[in-house]
Amino acid sequence: MNYNPMELMICCAARLLEDGCTVAVGTGAPCAAAMLAQRTCAPNLVILFEAGGIAPQLPTMPISVGDSRTFYRGVMATSMADVMETCQRGMIDYTFLGGAQIDAYGNLNSTMIGTDYFHPKVRLPGSGGANDLASLCWRILVVTSHDRRRFVEKLDFLTTPGYLTGPGAREAAGLPPGTGPYRVITDLVVLGYGKESGRMQVLSIHPGVQLRQVQDATGFELGVQEPLAITLPPTEAELRILRDDVDPHRYLIGR
Repeated sequence: MNYNPMELMICCAARLLEDGCTVAVGTGAPCAAAMLAQRTCAPNLVILFEAGGIAPQLPTMPISVGDSRTFYRGVMATSMADVMETCQRGMIDYTFLGGAQIDAYGNLNSTMIGTDYFHPKVRLPGSGGANDLASLCWRILVVTSHDRRRFVEKLDFLTTPGYLTGPGAREAAGLPPGTGPYRVITDLVVLGYGKESGRMQVLSIHPGVQLRQVQDATGFELGVQEPLAITLPPTEAELRILRDDVDPHRYLIGR
């Protein structure tokens, strides 16, 4: 195997982005996935950053959502208010989000670990724009490592809505119909959500990974879409672009 788990996750995420679609990203793996997609399968990808950069042609990896590189050759250098208004108008297809915990319905916690909000075991950064993006963008993508501390039966705090308690719950809460979690890419599998149940299920398993290993690393029962697919490994072209152009200093893929 001539690639590592981070490289595989970034390649899987990049392949999900269709040419001409819109995606709101932050820094890290989501940004690397968008950059890779822009150089491979989606040259007309429209990337939006929370701080106001719209449709840049990213030359190198930005270190924050307000980095000047997030405006490079962009169509607009605007504000967070404009980006969030674009979400409200239903014009952003995908958003990449993350958190310390995720449950079976794709709800995310990035606020705290513990049972007492005022005295948590760990205080996390909070929502930022994550709740807005998850509520209003069409499809939510998550890239994360896979272990039982992250994939939990019950969140310690609900920061960002997925399918909430199941089918119909988003709409009942006033969120736009047809929006919600779409894919979770981990170092073990690619996960989706059951159409009827809204619960997380395995769509493809990475080469060399066993299904039992995936379930053991998950704090709730996973569904499995049959027939179970095997994730396509990164191509030589994808790896070359990722290593030479997207992350030549190995900030991400060197982990």
